[in-house]
Amino acid sequence: MNDNNPKTGPEVSRRGFLKGAAIAGVSAVISAEKIPTAVETHNESDVGSFQAQRRPLGRTGLECSILGMGGFHLGTVADQAVVNNMVAKAIDHGINIFDNAWEFHRGLSEEKLGIALKGKRDNVIVMSAVCTQRDRETAMRMLEASLTRLQTDHLDVWQIHEVIYHNDPELIYAHDSVLDALNKAKQQGKVRFVGFNGHKHPAINLEMLNRGYAFDVVQMPLNPLDPGFRSFEKNVLPVATRRGMAVLGMKSMGGSGETISKGALTPSEALCYAMSLPVATTISGIDSTEVLDQNLAILRDFKPLSADQMQKLRDYGKQFNDGRYELYKSTLKYDSDLGRGQHGYPSVAELPL
Repeated sequence: MNDNNPKTGPEVSRRGFLKGAAIAGVSAVISAEKIPTAVETHNESDVGSFQAQRRPLGRTGLECSILGMGGFHLGTVADQAVVNNMVAKAIDHGINIFDNAWEFHRGLSEEKLGIALKGKRDNVIVMSAVCTQRDRETAMRMLEASLTRLQTDHLDVWQIHEVIYHNDPELIYAHDSVLDALNKAKQQGKVRFVGFNGHKHPAINLEMLNRGYAFDVVQMPLNPLDPGFRSFEKNVLPVATRRGMAVLGMKSMGGSGETISKGALTPSEALCYAMSLPVATTISGIDSTEVLDQNLAILRDFKPLSADQMQKLRDYGKQFNDGRYELYKSTLKYDSDLGRGQHGYPSVAELPL
């Protein structure tokens, strides 16, 4: 895929900037002498026994864990037995919300999650997303496929996926469109609650909200770098919160861990910031047992950051206000070929380098 050429590291010293802040590590207070640059990998005995904190899922009446598991990254795990163990371990520690989408890995993500949730379905909140902004019948066919793959008779949350093009709100609100499918699915009892997700520009999400449909949830990227560049936290989060919608955070580490791999943030800083916002949950991409254990360790010791700590992270993130680590905003890296095709654009692979 085409990509920008982001710089490889932060321009200022994180040690000096976050001096004395109680953020990174696993709930340890960071001293002036040492600021960890990463969270150590934890094995099962290190994680121990605990239950994730929960919050209301907006006005739905459901309660969800403050950390959720993303379907795209789970779909990259080749061994189904490993997927089963990861999902079981997450549930054992109180994680009860699982995200997915019809198009993730051509349906494999839903299939893998469906297998892993056998015997556990009634204890969790299962989400998936419809991957069309077009007609009702196409959307309903996608729903039936998702239900089959996930081995369930209903979804707890069904979202419109990847609302990232400026004409998406117009298409979605048209007659006999995907909104009609949301209504029909709720009437049929195949879907309990509905929403949409979008990662490109806050103005698109705002137009979706301002056109008036009573969505139950909205999913958006939220992390310490977001306030400095096309900010969803500043522009969309307050509107959704005022309307009683459940806000689901995503891309806390940049989508594929860009903020971590480039040295801009530690996993603890990224996740603790995201979970300290007024959101129902933060959906995290977890593609291995090691990453699961890392996130569980952060979750186990999580305490909401203070207003001062949050602001220090926002101020630190301002130096990255060109989107270099938020490639879902600034490049085509996270735009699916399915969505591009529906809008008449060539696939990313077909574009000249």
